[in-house]
Amino acid sequence: MAEIEQKQVGKKGKKKGPKKMSTRIDLTPMVDLGFLLVTFFMLTTTFSKPQTMEINLPVKPKGEVTQDQENALKASKALTILIGKDNKLYWYLGLATAPIEGLSETNFSADGIRKVLLEKNGTIKNMVVLIKPTNDAIYRNIVDILDEMNISNIKRYALVDITPEELDLIKKYKG
Repeated sequence: MAEIEQKQVGKKGKKKGPKKMSTRIDLTPMVDLGFLLVTFFMLTTTFSKPQTMEINLPVKPKGEVTQDQENALKASKALTILIGKDNKLYWYLGLATAPIEGLSETNFSADGIRKVLLEKNGTIKNMVVLIKPTNDAIYRNIVDILDEMNISNIKRYALVDITPEELDLIKKYKG
């Protein structure tokens, strides 16, 4: 560890004075200890777990399924959310197959889409939310709307392609 070397300082033949001690510290064991500590902390730490969103995919029913059975969603139980550019959201009740009426614009705030989702979930039993992002929508907006589904306790929702009619409706929307 530490070693004390004794050297006599001064010239030969002169009066001997007090002996001066010179110290030299060996740091080799300290380096070993440092590596042991680094290894210990690396092996005992818990690494952060990746945060993922749990998405349950639908299970295909056995047997032959027709296209009408697959798309058997009632317009009265559907709420459609359109995600546009510049963080804008549009919503209406029903499906795109019927004439679209009552398009409304909202935002991602608690008084925006969350209020709409909570209100409609309370009034419409077994509601299904159809989320339709445009090509101008950003990824963060899609993640935000999926978070709103969890916050609002919406159990049934789907990401669906937007129709050309809905794109025209967004372009014509005046507010």
